[in-house]
Amino acid sequence: MTLGILILAVGSVSPAQDLQPPPEQPPAQEPPPAAPATLTTVQGVVRNGATGAPLPRTLVQIEGSQIAALTDGEGRFELTGVAVGPQIIRLRKPGFLDRPYATEDVDYQGDGPAHSVLVAVETPELNFTLTPTSAIRGHIELSTGDPAEGIQISLLKQVIRNGRAVWKQNGITKTNGSGTYRFAGLPSGVYALYTQPTMDGEAAAVAKGAKIALSGYPNVFYPEAREFSGAARIRLKAGEQAEANLQLTQEPFYTVKATVSLPGGKPYDGVGYERGVIPSESAISVEVQDISGHALAYSAKFDAQTRLIQADLPNGSYSLLAVSRFINVQMASNRPSEYLWGSAEFSVEGHAVTNLRISLSTMPNWSIHLRAVRSSGSKTSEELQMQVTVNASPAEPILAIGDDIDISSVVIGADLLELSRFTLGSEWLNTEINNPSLCMDSFSAGGANLAREPLTVAPGTSPPPMELTLRDDCAKLTLTLPSALADFLPGEEPFYTVYVVPDFDTTADIPPMTVHPSSGASLTVDGLTPGSYHVYTFNEPVRLEYRNQAALAALPTAGQQVTLSPGTTGNLGLEVPGR
Repeated sequence: MTLGILILAVGSVSPAQDLQPPPEQPPAQEPPPAAPATLTTVQGVVRNGATGAPLPRTLVQIEGSQIAALTDGEGRFELTGVAVGPQIIRLRKPGFLDRPYATEDVDYQGDGPAHSVLVAVETPELNFTLTPTSAIRGHIELSTGDPAEGIQISLLKQVIRNGRAVWKQNGITKTNGSGTYRFAGLPSGVYALYTQPTMDGEAAAVAKGAKIALSGYPNVFYPEAREFSGAARIRLKAGEQAEANLQLTQEPFYTVKATVSLPGGKPYDGVGYERGVIPSESAISVEVQDISGHALAYSAKFDAQTRLIQADLPNGSYSLLAVSRFINVQMASNRPSEYLWGSAEFSVEGHAVTNLRISLSTMPNWSIHLRAVRSSGSKTSEELQMQVTVNASPAEPILAIGDDIDISSVVIGADLLELSRFTLGSEWLNTEINNPSLCMDSFSAGGANLAREPLTVAPGTSPPPMELTLRDDCAKLTLTLPSALADFLPGEEPFYTVYVVPDFDTTADIPPMTVHPSSGASLTVDGLTPGSYHVYTFNEPVRLEYRNQAALAALPTAGQQVTLSPGTTGNLGLEVPGR
C-alpha cells in the first residue's frame, strides 16, 4: 500500500477566520482541443540493392502504428493516413537485409537503423533498397563411404572490432542424412568454416577397457587444413551462394591422460589450496592447442573422480592448457578469486599417452599502473581509478561456441587496474576514457606497441610491466555538415557516418559517429589526444578497418586532415561524398 504525505503550512489565525467560507474561485478553463493532425499519403519504391530490380511483397510500415503496405509487382508501395511530421519507416522482406549498423558484431549484424522521414503534405517519392542475404552450402564425404550424417560444422566471420578485422563465431550446423549442410541468411563478408572432430559411432561405443584405438575424423578447416592459418577465406557478395565441399579421412584416435598437481607439487584434490578453495563447480577447464599455442577444436575434460585430464586425439603435436579458479576464503587480498594454470607439450605417435604431468602455478595478474600528466592544477591520484577502462578481446579465433568472451579491467587500487579474466592467448588491448577532460598519452607494455600488436603471455611467464598515462590538455573537434545539407527537408533524412582516425599510434578507440540534420548539423567530439587526425565521411553506414593503413589507402577519398593543439577546439566542415 502506498502512503501519501500531506504537509500543511499553518499560520496564526483566529477561530472566526477559521469559520469564514473560502473565497470563490473562477471556474477552471479546459485547454483548447488539439488541432487534428494533417494526414497525407506517402508513396515510393523498394529495389534490390544488388541488382536494382524492384522488390515485390516487401513490408513497409510506419513504426509504432498499424499503417503498413506490401509492395506490388513493380516494388511500389502506398501508405495512406500518415500524419504530417517526422516518421520512422521500417522495411522487411525474408532473405533481405536493410542497411547495417556501422559497428559490427556477429550478434548485431542484421537490419540497422530505421529510415527517418519528414512527411509533408506533398512528400517526394521515397526510394529504398534492401540487400539480399548470402549462403554457404556444401556436401561432406567420408573416406569409409558411410553417410556423413550429423557432422558438426562451425562458421567464422571476419568482423570489424575497434577498427580491427578479427574472427568471431557466426553459427553452427550439422549435416543431414545425405551429408549436406547450409548456412543461410548471411550478410556479405569474409567467412571461414571447419568441422568439429567426430568420433566414429561404432568405435566410440566400445567399452573403455577394450584395448583398441578409437577412430574418427579430425578437425578440418575448409578445404583441407588442420590449422586455421591454412583455411580458405570465403568471400561473399550480396546474394551470392558459395559451395564448400569437404572430404574427411578416418584416422585412429588415441587416449591422452594427464595428472595435475598444485603449486609446490601438492596433489590436486579439488578442494584445497594454501590461499583458498577451488570451487567444485569450476574444477579445471582444459584447452587443446597446437605447439604454437593456437587453440584447436578438440575436446579435453577433467574427471573430478579420477582427477585426470583426458582427451582423444589423432596423431600430431599438441599442448594441453589447464586452468582452475580458486576463491580467497580468508580475503587476505582485494582479489576475490584468482587462477591457477599449467601446460604440457606432447606428441601422439600411434599409441596412447598416459604419463603427462601438468603442474599448476599462480596465473600472473595483468596489472596496469595509471599515471597522469597534469598541465595545470592538481588532482589526487585516487581520482584515476574510475577514469579509464581497459578492454581485452581475443586476437585469434576461438574455436568453441560460448568461449569468445571480451573482458574489462577492474579497479584494484587508487592507481592500479587489473584484467580480471581473459581468454588465453593473444589479446588486443583497447582503452576507453570515462572522463572527457582526460585523454590518452601513452600505453606501454615492455617493448610491445599495443596499438599495432596484441599482447601474449605464455603459461609460466609473467606479462611485461604495463603503464597507462593520461593527460588533461585534451582537444575537441566540432564537425559541421555543409549548410545545404543542414536542414531536415521533406523526404528521407540523409544519414552520414563519420570516422575520426588518429594519424598516430594509440589504443584509445573513437567509435564511428552518425551526423544527420534532425540531431543538429554540428557534432563536437571531446577528450581527443592532441595531434593529427584524418576524418572520413560516408553517406551510408560503413564498417571501416581504420587501424589498417592498407584499408584506409584503398578508400576512394583520402579524408580530411586536421591537427588539434593541446587545450583547443578545432572546427571542420565535413566533405560529404557526391556533394
